[in-house]
Amino acid sequence: MSNWLKSAIFYEIYPNSYMDANGDGYGDLKGITSKLDYIKELGADAIWLNPHYDSPFMDGGYDVRDYFKVSPRFGTEADFDEFISAAHARGIRVILDLVPGHTSEQNPDFLRSAENVRNEMYDRFIWTNHEWQFPEGFKAISGRHDRTGNYIVNYYSTQPSLNYGFNEITEPDWQMSYKSDAAKATREWLKSVIRFWLDRGADGFRVDMADSLVKNDGPQSEKPATSEVWRDIRKMLDNEYPDAVLVSEWSNPQAIRAGFHADFMLDHHGNPYNRLVRYEEAGEHSYFDIQGRGDAAEFAKRFSEWHDAVKDNGNIAIISCNHDTPRLAPHYTVDQLKAIYATLFTLPGVPFMYYGDEIGMKYQSDLPSVECGFARTGSRTPMQWNTTKNAGFSAAERTFLPTETDKAVNVEAQLKDKKSLLNFVKSLFEFRKANKELCSTDLEFVHAVGAEPLVYKRGGLTVVVNPLAVKQTVTVDIPVKATVVFSTGKEAKPNKNGTVAVPPVSVTVFK
Repeated sequence: MSNWLKSAIFYEIYPNSYMDANGDGYGDLKGITSKLDYIKELGADAIWLNPHYDSPFMDGGYDVRDYFKVSPRFGTEADFDEFISAAHARGIRVILDLVPGHTSEQNPDFLRSAENVRNEMYDRFIWTNHEWQFPEGFKAISGRHDRTGNYIVNYYSTQPSLNYGFNEITEPDWQMSYKSDAAKATREWLKSVIRFWLDRGADGFRVDMADSLVKNDGPQSEKPATSEVWRDIRKMLDNEYPDAVLVSEWSNPQAIRAGFHADFMLDHHGNPYNRLVRYEEAGEHSYFDIQGRGDAAEFAKRFSEWHDAVKDNGNIAIISCNHDTPRLAPHYTVDQLKAIYATLFTLPGVPFMYYGDEIGMKYQSDLPSVECGFARTGSRTPMQWNTTKNAGFSAAERTFLPTETDKAVNVEAQLKDKKSLLNFVKSLFEFRKANKELCSTDLEFVHAVGAEPLVYKRGGLTVVVNPLAVKQTVTVDIPVKATVVFSTGKEAKPNKNGTVAVPPVSVTVFK
């Protein structure tokens, strides 16, 4: 079993948007390779690369046409190998995006399945028996191919569902058991994809929609048949690639029970991440609401439940945001972002910093959808490197999404500013790596009441957080002579009477 994950710091890259080396307006692998020294200096030692596969890009690359080929948009096969080799030479591991639940409608296996004659791919996807059959609870696409029947899709009409079978069979004329030969053949095909890229040098996978494989498989918190499939795949990994990792897009502790090394705490309504920075409902707000309308107790309760459920067997993957999630800026100021990152990344879990979050890139809410990004499009704009043409991202006359030139929000300017968000993130990652407590599962919430300062212990470290724009005092037992080992904002100060004075919008770590 891999041990490197618990101390890793990840940097997520949406390849369309990071760096364009050939001037066509899209990011590419050579562009990413040219920025590996920047990523290393940031303090990240692992990359999560969003889909790099050959694709018609009807869903930003999550519609895979060929799982065994690099998209020409991003470069050649040699460019991919060079990227992996250059990353490894710098001590940076790379996990790829695995899309196991569906393909592109242009995938050759699907096109074979769509032929109106039984062949080796006939049961690789899920089809009903006739063109008027639209089963309740499923998205069925009709009239696109000559095969008699409709095909089931997971999400968009261009993404036919691969057949991993059904747990509960409600319509036996077209539904197959997840234990059927056809379902097992799909599972073996997925293993071949995994082996192919691990043999090419990848260090693991982030798994898209990991809980979506077996149909009629119960609620997200159970999924027994899907879990059985993943445990079988994990067994293969442990035997053949023991250093490789699987990180799931499941957002439920069941993912760890299903065999994943880590699971993303996504921005799902009411979960800990949401409660910390994005929650708004019926007068309730996130804990980091500047007006003090949040509730630390709700966050601590929910995080503790999640943490306790996974800590002995896996890890929480903690995001700044990601390619599917609106960026925190401009909703929060730079000082607030520093406090949020310091809180997120001193909690138990594996940090995942989304490209551009380290400089406070803003969510662009007014952009039209591109490649079915819809509301997500505004989080996928090109990286802002400097104030030259296209913010230093590309020499093209037109980039696939508009670039924003901002004198303050770019890498070049922030590297020169000791107080910048970028330099703060570098110091935060350095602090995390220097303190083993932060890579452990130790956690004790000492104080979590309403909008009052949040206080928690990580081994010999005590973290004190104040999200508000006003000074607060909290009653906790911290020695007057305790050493401050990290802070953002002004440092909190312990008093002799057993209280701590906590400055506005601050995080202080005592040892």
